[in-house]
Amino acid sequence: MRPLSAIFIQTAGQKARCYLWKTCRPIFLILLFNLLSITVMHSKQNDEKGFLEIIKVADFEISGDGKASSWQKTGWTDIPRTMGTANYSTMVKVLYSDTGIYFLFHCEDKIITATMQEDNLNLWEEDVVEVFLQPDENYPLYFEYQVSPLNYEVTLLIPNLEGGIRGWLPWRYEGNRKTRHETTILKDNNGMVKGWKAEFFIPYSLMAPLIPKKPEAGTKWKANMYRLDYDEGQTRFTWQETDRHFHEPHNFGTFIFK
Repeated sequence: MRPLSAIFIQTAGQKARCYLWKTCRPIFLILLFNLLSITVMHSKQNDEKGFLEIIKVADFEISGDGKASSWQKTGWTDIPRTMGTANYSTMVKVLYSDTGIYFLFHCEDKIITATMQEDNLNLWEEDVVEVFLQPDENYPLYFEYQVSPLNYEVTLLIPNLEGGIRGWLPWRYEGNRKTRHETTILKDNNGMVKGWKAEFFIPYSLMAPLIPKKPEAGTKWKANMYRLDYDEGQTRFTWQETDRHFHEPHNFGTFIFK
């Protein structure tokens, strides 16, 4: 038979644990609920929208082949195929400086579909890469930029009013308001096309007054990045997938400036 003292100590311990549980249970449940809510919300945000961190560098010259040492400071981001059958890889790097934002696209390809030799034509009807930037999502405006393998560009400000879309060309597009862009068509040792690169710089001054102020650490922009290829009909590559077309700001991802 167990001594009375042991029974008393066990009973007292059980009562203490019971009292402690009854006292702390509401607090524990509240903390658990908040933790689960935060976890689910964070997971949902990451599932719904993509995020890309962009590091800051000093301004540099572009050449169309991405050989500037600044590009070694960041990694590639995949642009997945979202429609069509051409099974190519598409990757992009993004950097920013005190004066603008830099992009480097690497597009695997076998046939360069590009005949237009003038800026601001319908470049999207042939091979092209595109960037949409929305620095302030409080306004239904964003900046659209396209470059073809032949190094021709489209530069537009897009008012998107409930799906009503019109592009406006920049006025006084000169000096420090002009983009810088170069492309390179890549070939193997036999002279066969194996892809192309597009490297370009978009100055903040071109997007004024769309940009409230220059980005700094912690600034966030809504954005999306695309590629169109026409080897096997139209194939689309999209960083953040859209429902019907590229002009869907609610489906844009987020650039986070570091």
